[in-house]
Amino acid sequence: MGVQLWGARAAARFVAAVSRAAPGEELIGVGADLEPDTLMAAYRAGLFPMGLGRHGDRPLGWWSPDPRGVLLPDAIRVSRSLRRSRRRFDVTVDTAFADVVLGCGQPARSGRWITPDIVSAYQRLHEAGWAHSVETWQGGLLVGGLYGVAIGGLFAGESMFHRVTDASKVALLALAELVHADQDPRRIIDTQWRTEHLASLGVVDLPRGVYLRRLSVALGAPPPTGLRPAPSRLPERPSRSRPAEWPAESSAGSPTSASADS
Repeated sequence: MGVQLWGARAAARFVAAVSRAAPGEELIGVGADLEPDTLMAAYRAGLFPMGLGRHGDRPLGWWSPDPRGVLLPDAIRVSRSLRRSRRRFDVTVDTAFADVVLGCGQPARSGRWITPDIVSAYQRLHEAGWAHSVETWQGGLLVGGLYGVAIGGLFAGESMFHRVTDASKVALLALAELVHADQDPRRIIDTQWRTEHLASLGVVDLPRGVYLRRLSVALGAPPPTGLRPAPSRLPERPSRSRPAEWPAESSAGSPTSASADS
């Protein structure tokens, strides 16, 4: 019961914080923790974590971009060159989650924000069946991929990377085909911000109010059949674990760089 109650408290606080946010305000709060129940409550409220310190270090920020980058059903754009390029890759799902997260957080990347705490938190979500990865391979080598969190009809993309041209684009194309395989119009792929790279693949901007309405509908859809199903309960919160503080409201702007690969 303790885990469920804590999750309910998190949900109420996150929803209230988002509802008070002014148009264009993106950093909604600062603090809290990365326990599974906190993360799931945040995604259900339309928030995601990204640290405010150097290279994503704490303090932990909770973000709700306005507008929000979203890939809607049947909106993926596949150029002729990308179709040809796709043939050069092998694509898998959930076979190298930890390696994908580390690839997204490689030290050489400009604007990197994935910290050891983030790696640990999302590995735990992956082991519980909530976080997933799509991998692209060439010659047995991991050359690109993406990872994110799936809740009902929502896939909340966290980051993507590539080591050869088009590797991340092929991963997103494979994800879109997987998520929208049943043509359920409620499903959405959340990319956080819309970059030029993502716009070329069909990602559009939605005002926060529109996104939150779409999110509410998406959460009522069943999970995609191509992803390992998550259990009905989240992992237990450690008995001594308590958030350092609940997110305090903040009116800072967006980070200097988005989490998506370019």
